[in-house]
Amino acid sequence: MSAVLARLLFYPTLAYNVVMEKVSSRRWFDRVDETVLLGALPFKSMTKQEWQATGVEQLRLSTVDITGVPTLENLHRGVDFAMQQREKGNSVYVHCKAGRSRSATLAAAYLIRLHCVTPEEACQKLATIRPHILIRAAQLEMLRKYHLAVCGRSH
Repeated sequence: MSAVLARLLFYPTLAYNVVMEKVSSRRWFDRVDETVLLGALPFKSMTKQEWQATGVEQLRLSTVDITGVPTLENLHRGVDFAMQQREKGNSVYVHCKAGRSRSATLAAAYLIRLHCVTPEEACQKLATIRPHILIRAAQLEMLRKYHLAVCGRSH
């Protein structure tokens, strides 16, 4: 049911994101560090103009919109990919439709792996960069599992 609802709401909520970027201080994307950019769905015009020129790499990891939580496996896959690109000196654009929840969860996992910070510290760091992120309770719980797996201790 949540996947069907997500499909029905995709375009109206995408339009909302476009409007919010135009009328508020929200940016379409923000750079987290020299490797990771966190943002909203890139439009084809953005891809042609910006991403290809800067060598940004992408890996698709499906997670249901609105209610979805990235799986532990996908967090590992996504962060491993980002770390590989980091070693090469490349950038990675981590995105979902709005760049607020699913992608922010993966970006927080990246910060956890890179600095072994707690999930709460990783989310706070992202919020200083991209204030409109929204990490829900289920996503935070998955980040706690990820933290335990990569840092070997609970927060």
